[in-house]
Amino acid sequence: MTLFSIKSRTPLNTSFLLQPMENGATKKISSEATKRWHFGPNDLLSAAGGRSIRGIIYKIIDNVDEQGPRPMVPLGHGDPSVFPSFRITTSAEEAIVESLRSAEHNHYPPSVGLLSARRAIAEHLSEKLPYELSPDDVFITAGCNQSIELVATSLARPGANILLPRPGYPMYETHCVFSNLEFRHFDLIPERGWEIDLDQVEQLCDENTVAMVIINPGNPCGSVLSYKHMEKIAETASKLGIMVIADEVYNHSNFGSKPFVPMGVFGHIVPILTLGSLSKGWIVPGWRLGWVVITDRKGILKETKVIDSITNFLEISADPATFIQAAVPQIIERTKGAFFERIVNLLRATAEMCYDKIKEISCITCPNKPEASMFVMVKLELSLLDGIIDDVDFCMKLSKEESVILCPGSALEMKNWLRITFAVEPSALELGLERLKLFCRRHEKKQSK
Repeated sequence: MTLFSIKSRTPLNTSFLLQPMENGATKKISSEATKRWHFGPNDLLSAAGGRSIRGIIYKIIDNVDEQGPRPMVPLGHGDPSVFPSFRITTSAEEAIVESLRSAEHNHYPPSVGLLSARRAIAEHLSEKLPYELSPDDVFITAGCNQSIELVATSLARPGANILLPRPGYPMYETHCVFSNLEFRHFDLIPERGWEIDLDQVEQLCDENTVAMVIINPGNPCGSVLSYKHMEKIAETASKLGIMVIADEVYNHSNFGSKPFVPMGVFGHIVPILTLGSLSKGWIVPGWRLGWVVITDRKGILKETKVIDSITNFLEISADPATFIQAAVPQIIERTKGAFFERIVNLLRATAEMCYDKIKEISCITCPNKPEASMFVMVKLELSLLDGIIDDVDFCMKLSKEESVILCPGSALEMKNWLRITFAVEPSALELGLERLKLFCRRHEKKQSK
């Protein structure tokens, strides 16, 4: 509606309003500032995004003194692809180039993934299982993060809850929040090599619990679960009537004496969804190629229509690039054991260095020597430090003073712990740990005379 002046009948300028002031005068304010808009932020996204490791790490990085004389040492991330020592084999790169240049893979893929990729993944994973997987057991995703989203979305229903490990990978909590799926934490026990507290799992479970998540090899603990313990996990889940979600992204990163056992070995006991990807084994997280694999010898997931939910999710979500999927068979076939052996030997050496250097720092303790993955969890002894409030404060001050980035344990539901990445160039790791030691010495409480 247009407003007019009573005397002149000319249109009034309504781009501003007059606001009374304390001294009796008025000031002009834009009408846009007083208009009530009908949109706003999604509160679920705000809550979910607040749990992101990336967001927390970026805040710590922002605290680095850009004018400082020392380069930043990143020991808080999980992406070693930027370091020359961790470069993917050229044969895998050539498989991508050939797939792209063939001009045969510019089309939309099937929602569950290309058959050739699913078959290659099924054959690759079957090598460590007592039975053969079929391509129909494999669903292709845009990286393991989408696999986690698939799980949370497919299992979410009113009142449902899922059991998650503490410490764990925060993307599970993030997607549960966004899917309105309640999560409950069970503890990993450092004194027992980060085994699962199965008594606590039984206490947490009720008639609305749908699944429990295990991450093996362990992120962020660097642990490997034994066959005997995994069998107990399967038996406990079966007794409770819940499925097991097995995150096995680090299945190629086992360098300790304990062998890696895929959870799918126990698919005859309990239904299992195994999550995996090229990201960590091939060191190509930017290729965004993951999978969800069903190992369910009794067909329970089909009977309960969970497979239908998975398929429906993939029908309405984005697909990994078709040319990446088409290259998967050649990537797997051409990546020889020498590549994995080189990466495993490198991780073993950097893990050893990390463990030994940490023993030289009095305010940090490491309960277990890492056996796999790219991380180790260490406990922060605040009583030995002066002027440090908690783990987040420690990481913020460390980045400011030493340009070293660590991940605070609070991001992983472990307050006053730290996650240290050892999947970096050995020289960078040595430098970062030396700066960490200097920082801790500088902040040590002085002994009273």
